[in-house]
Amino acid sequence: MSESLRTLAARAWHGFLAYLLKFGVVGLIGLVVDVALFNALRVGVFGTDTWAQSAIGAKTISTSVAIVFNWLGNRYWTFRRHRRRHVLREFAEYLVVSLGGMAISLICLWISHHLLGFTSLLADNISSNVIGLGLGTAFRFVLYRYWVYGHHRSDGLSNLARVEEAQRALFEQPPVGQAPLEPAVPSSTSPGSDPHASTAEPSGASAAESVQPAEPRNQGG
Repeated sequence: MSESLRTLAARAWHGFLAYLLKFGVVGLIGLVVDVALFNALRVGVFGTDTWAQSAIGAKTISTSVAIVFNWLGNRYWTFRRHRRRHVLREFAEYLVVSLGGMAISLICLWISHHLLGFTSLLADNISSNVIGLGLGTAFRFVLYRYWVYGHHRSDGLSNLARVEEAQRALFEQPPVGQAPLEPAVPSSTSPGSDPHASTAEPSGASAAESVQPAEPRNQGG
């Protein structure tokens, strides 16, 4: 029982929990980047009286930078074994999932604020930054793990490695020191000969020498 529990725990860790932990770390750093850049733009660190200093402009820029940062962190750390060869396609799919997570947060805010009538600042923060952020994060992680960086993707590095390993196993040479099997040598008997004969008949001069008559014994004086 203990051995099966350890095996189950190892599979859960390597197949899900390790990715979830790394994904959470990247997401927290991305959140810090988003908030810090947003406030820096709002106070005019990168210039004043520009579109980037406005609330919409600052949030658009900070969110875009955070998305790119999170993509790089997840590509080269969280899901580095499953990153894709087609970088632009991977980034496009990553962006679609990120926007989907953002839409979930906005939908939660809209339902709370406009449909249910909870218009206080606390209610807006709970609906968008607690419920919406939690649901959006779960949505993004599942689709990153099993779609963008899924094992089934043909251009994923892990899938390509498995294909190459299978090809090596199929075409690999026998180990050094192991002699290849030699083909059986066919029998040299002629078609008309008896295959059960064990010895050949002597022929020619050798046969004559083997049957020479004995010399007569000298009976005279």
